[in-house]
Amino acid sequence: MAGSNTYRLRCSLPAHEMDVRGLAATAYPDGAFVSVSRDRTARVWVPDSSGNKGFMEMQCLNGHANFVSCVCIIAPNETYPRGLIATGGHDNNICVFSLDRPDPLFTLKGHKNTVCTLSAGKFGTLLSGSWDTTAKVWLSEKCMMTLQGHTAAVWAVVILPEQGLMLSGSADKTIKLWKAGRCENTYTGHEDCVRGLAVINEVEFLSCSNDASIRRWMVNGECVQIYYGHTNYIYSIAVFPNGQDFISTGEDRTVRVWRKGECCQTIRLSAQSVWCCCLLPNGDIAVGASDGVIRVFTESEDRVASPQDLQAFEDELSKTIIDPKTGDLGDIKIEDLPGKEHLNEPGNRDGQTRLVKEGTNVEAYQWSMSDERWVKIGDVVGGSSQQSSKQVMYEGKEYDFVFTIDVNEGGPALKLPYNLMEDPWLTAHNFLQKNDLSPMFLDQVANFIIENTKGHTLGQAPSTSADPFTGAGRYIPGSGSDSQGSGADPFTGAGRYIPGAGSTGTAPSGAADPFTGGSAYSSSSLQKATTNIYFPSTDGVMFEQANATQILSKLQELNNTAPQDHKLSEAALDGLEKLLLVVTDLKRKEQPTAEQINVLWRASHWPEDIVFPVLDILRLAVRHPEVNAQLCGGTEGASLCNHLLGLMSPEGRPANQMLALRTLCNCFSGSHGRALLLGQRDAVLSRAGDLRAVCNKNIHVALATLVLNYAGRLYGQPAEIEAKAQCLSVASTILEVVLDREAVFRLLVALGTTVAGDSTAKDLARSLGVNSQISKYASVSDPGKVGECCRLVLDELQ
Repeated sequence: MAGSNTYRLRCSLPAHEMDVRGLAATAYPDGAFVSVSRDRTARVWVPDSSGNKGFMEMQCLNGHANFVSCVCIIAPNETYPRGLIATGGHDNNICVFSLDRPDPLFTLKGHKNTVCTLSAGKFGTLLSGSWDTTAKVWLSEKCMMTLQGHTAAVWAVVILPEQGLMLSGSADKTIKLWKAGRCENTYTGHEDCVRGLAVINEVEFLSCSNDASIRRWMVNGECVQIYYGHTNYIYSIAVFPNGQDFISTGEDRTVRVWRKGECCQTIRLSAQSVWCCCLLPNGDIAVGASDGVIRVFTESEDRVASPQDLQAFEDELSKTIIDPKTGDLGDIKIEDLPGKEHLNEPGNRDGQTRLVKEGTNVEAYQWSMSDERWVKIGDVVGGSSQQSSKQVMYEGKEYDFVFTIDVNEGGPALKLPYNLMEDPWLTAHNFLQKNDLSPMFLDQVANFIIENTKGHTLGQAPSTSADPFTGAGRYIPGSGSDSQGSGADPFTGAGRYIPGAGSTGTAPSGAADPFTGGSAYSSSSLQKATTNIYFPSTDGVMFEQANATQILSKLQELNNTAPQDHKLSEAALDGLEKLLLVVTDLKRKEQPTAEQINVLWRASHWPEDIVFPVLDILRLAVRHPEVNAQLCGGTEGASLCNHLLGLMSPEGRPANQMLALRTLCNCFSGSHGRALLLGQRDAVLSRAGDLRAVCNKNIHVALATLVLNYAGRLYGQPAEIEAKAQCLSVASTILEVVLDREAVFRLLVALGTTVAGDSTAKDLARSLGVNSQISKYASVSDPGKVGECCRLVLDELQ
């Protein structure tokens, strides 16, 4: 009699014409789930209303041009109260469906190779992983971020409960933790591809791998437990609601149930590859396999299949042909096997395997704890020492087939090894990747394998066949194919020129400016204000203060010691002095000359240890319309941007980093500068974000101002959601390390400006966990503007 915690078959659904590659329980209707397959369809299954313990197909979803690899459910919202279904496929696309129509509502395009994993988060966020080695974050039908860092296919992704945290697992054997779009941690330990991830709670998760192990991790990077039980690749894993127990499936033809850290039940299937699993709300388990069948298992006596169906399931299993080389039987010696009398002895654990001789055959049996008997799970072929192996050796391993494929005329031929128990598409993918061939040939190679191994049983001799591409003996890929391929001044003593001293930047808006401080802004008079004076801030904040006398004095001093090839003539120095006077007071009638601007540009390439006074002049000069147009327009603009980014290298000098950041901020004062920086946004914000680790408050204030100026230019442009996503990501990562309250304030204004009036940006900010990240500033009273602005941002994100 089955125990209350033992799973038995509920039903078998001949659901698809090819492998079932993904399963997910739907939000609606109750008890339903969706499956995806290599037959290019997704199907929604609902409990059979006739009460026969099975499921009926409610909807067949079509939209992919190739195999469908993965599926997840996007939680219900006001627009879609029944939730949405997202599927990823070999056509590199993600299709999003509603339950009431067979065609996609929309398609997400951006990946450059197969989309093989999906995970949905709060507020409509979708995370995808691909063979193109990247993961992508999607919201409102657009890609918000691309997560780059893995060196091989991203097989698994999952969004953690703590907002803003995401995980990715890869064929490069690592797992990466991402926060607000940046890699925060890399977990190593698996010895082969990471194939699946599952969340336990906010601080723990599970991973499974081709190395046949399951690992339990803390988010901080500690691996606290390793589970062994499978004897081959593990493809999927799912955690029970209690957050402790879980199930796993793999290439050893099994579903395994784990309780209290032990494998308490092993359910063996007749299909070789058990690709996927999911838990249904009532506790039942659904699994999909390479034979196109979905099998559902239950603990409930009320839902267990009929005796006839249970017997049919057992009979099907007993007819399975097992090759010991697949690893399904574990490390078991099959010589000198006992006869069937060995089965009179009971097993000591569920899933225990015994091999016995029956005449000239070898049979495999598995112990069932629930039925207290040995159940035949198949006949073993090729296992006897008397049987001759007809396999082919290649690179030290035996294969059923080793195909020869000529890639180039006159070039060396390539070998394509294949065993019958392997997945043809995975073998094809590995072959193409190993030999740096275009993924466009995946279908051809996989179908070639299938076609030329039809009718063969495990362990057959290799055959010679025509090349899968040409039909003859040659493979010549098309030439046009896509190949995959500090406060303290570091320079001077007290009372002398200090770059940026006394300047935190000014906004051009007027008397009650919250950025300038001093008498212009009094937080005490605004503590009870109900009007939002902080954001959106669209005018831009500039760094305008300067002491021209000290700048020129330092410039002349350093020019005297400059290398001969960099030394400026008296005429050039005079030109820079005149330029500085003009750009310091923008109301002067004089205009900078082309020669003065040219001297400034040449001098800005002085050695890094003496260039800072020139950068200070440059910082002031780009505010002038003429200089802004000359240096920020056309090809000169790209050169300026690249030069400043070079000065902002994390290994660079803090003074140069700060002045380069301030120069970028001031470029926003002119139309040419704004156009330049919007066009170079990704590179500028990425490099700027890397400077958050520099412990220098002036750099942090400049960083925050740069993000704020970008946010101001993007305000009122909902179509620029990817740019806003980068602003949110960079602001969030800077907030993790910044201590200076002025920098915090500007970042809060940047966040408020980014989300103001844009519901999509608000959803993204919520999904990144901005609320919880900034809430600690809500009670800040010194200065009061920090707390006031924070509370207003939190109100926006309610």
